Amino acid sequence: MVITHVIKNNLYVNLTNHCTNRCEFCVRKTELPGSYADLRLEREPTLEEIFADVTSHNLNMFSEIVFCGLGEPTCRLYDVLSTCRAIRERCTTPIRINTNGHASLIMKEDTAPAFRGLVDCVHVSLNAADSYTYDKLCHPKFGEDTFMGVLKFAREIAKYVPKVYLTVVRGTLTDTDVDRCAKIAADLGVGFRIRELGE
Repeated sequence: MVITHVIKNNLYVNLTNHCTNRCEFCVRKTELPGSYADLRLEREPTLEEIFADVTSHNLNMFSEIVFCGLGEPTCRLYDVLSTCRAIRERCTTPIRINTNGHASLIMKEDTAPAFRGLVDCVHVSLNAADSYTYDKLCHPKFGEDTFMGVLKFAREIAKYVPKVYLTVVRGTLTDTDVDRCAKIAADLGVGFRIRELGE
């Protein structure tokens, strides 16, 4: 069971198969190619297993520690944050979370303050410039209000985390919609990044 893996000089932490989106472009929808195949967890690892795997590494040697896998890490938000605390006790390596921005919808509370002091960077997958397109492309569990929930999460998390970016996937949106997403990010006062499909 692959909980952690190294890409370039980053340590990636993969702790769940669960996700609250069913995105049209997600690699989960197909038979997983190559190195992705090892990321499908045979079961949800325990918090103790996650701690043991993460702390088995020399955490100081990495440029960044990233919570990102086949599932949505904030489906296990408090396990993620507990692991961040354990990392903070051992090193000052920056911690990033790649998320669909559903944490507060999942937990049914404002989760943004819980990230304070634990996380250095959050990448929020926006993936659409409006609610209709988001529903059509991402098929969120929480229905038509999800898009606005993602924007609210991005706005709130930026109060507690130094670096926040909205992201879109190249090739899944028109150039016009990519520009609209960039404007949304600017209006929220956060950064904007375009990811490559399969990244």
